[in-house]
Amino acid sequence: MRNFILLLFIALIPFSCLSQQNNSKKDKEQHEMKPSKNDDGEWDLTVMDTQFDYFLNAIAKPISQYSESFLKTKNTFLVNEWNSYYNTGKYRNIIESGIDYNPRENYGIKFEYKLYQVFSYVSWKYGLKMNGLSGSEVR
Repeated sequence: MRNFILLLFIALIPFSCLSQQNNSKKDKEQHEMKPSKNDDGEWDLTVMDTQFDYFLNAIAKPISQYSESFLKTKNTFLVNEWNSYYNTGKYRNIIESGIDYNPRENYGIKFEYKLYQVFSYVSWKYGLKMNGLSGSEVR
């Protein structure tokens, strides 16, 4: 009887580990920022920080100073850097989610600008140094 219980316990261990792996996968999916389209069919990004709107209106350079190709190139590099920090657990107190970004997708200049300003904002507010941001963007 004792051996039977021991064998049963050993047989059930893989199942308990399997359910933990599925939960961590779901958690990772929930902690990922994904672009979405608004009612007008344009890509949109929602930032849940009350100071971000202040930053966009008072501190960030205007959208007219950027080209869409410049923003797309910078965002591709910055998203990779951001996701690397997220996946390694670096800056856990600042970076709480990964970013799902496809550089082949045409998001439009408004979305690219807003995403770029998210990186500038995080650098401005928290002092996070990102290699993809130029010195003039970090204030």
